[in-house]
Amino acid sequence: MGSRTGQRLSGVAVALGLVLFLGGFGWAALIYRPYTVPTSSMAPTIKAGERVLAQVVDGDEVRRGDVVVFTDKTWAANAPVVKRVVAVGGDTVSCCTNGKLTVNGKQIEEPYLPEGSLAEIKNFPTVEVPQGRLFLLGDERQGSLDSTAHLTDAASGTVARGAVKARVDAVVWPMDGMLKRPTGFETLGSLSQPGPLGTIGWLIVAGAVLVLGGGAYGPIAKRAARRPRPEPTGAR
Repeated sequence: MGSRTGQRLSGVAVALGLVLFLGGFGWAALIYRPYTVPTSSMAPTIKAGERVLAQVVDGDEVRRGDVVVFTDKTWAANAPVVKRVVAVGGDTVSCCTNGKLTVNGKQIEEPYLPEGSLAEIKNFPTVEVPQGRLFLLGDERQGSLDSTAHLTDAASGTVARGAVKARVDAVVWPMDGMLKRPTGFETLGSLSQPGPLGTIGWLIVAGAVLVLGGGAYGPIAKRAARRPRPEPTGAR
């Protein structure tokens, strides 16, 4: 009876594990897209050649500090571009005051910039960001072809919210993990909430553990059943 109950529980564990494991991958496939960042313009947050997972979002969901994937023909023909949003429609942005980016008159702390660098290596005059558009910079300001490289364009280097395809949640190759929250922008308004990637990861791990554990029960139970039972000791 105990063996049958164990086998049933093993089967339930394997079935539940498969649901969690495959469900996690299915959920990720629905809302995340992988991208390879070809340049070092987002270093050290994302280095050249690293692979990221980006959650598919609507451009209206984007907030200051987000690292986004977008397409804009004036930036690159058809290739997706990865940059950080530093100002949104209605903001005024400039650089630099005391070596710091300034948005709406507030100096922004940017701990994600390369160690030992100053934002002032890329000075630019005040830009008023039109409604429905975004101003974007690379974390490696010195070598990034970002909004500052397009200031003479009709849109003053800004990009339409509708051009955004996804918001980067994590670097997955190598496994650097989730991006740190851009807390320097909190004084200007709420930040984006992290996507469900962490929850998806736990579902996949839990599913794998249940499948492996449930699948291992059978062989372990059989070995235990084959072991000779010790004879009872007592007076003869």
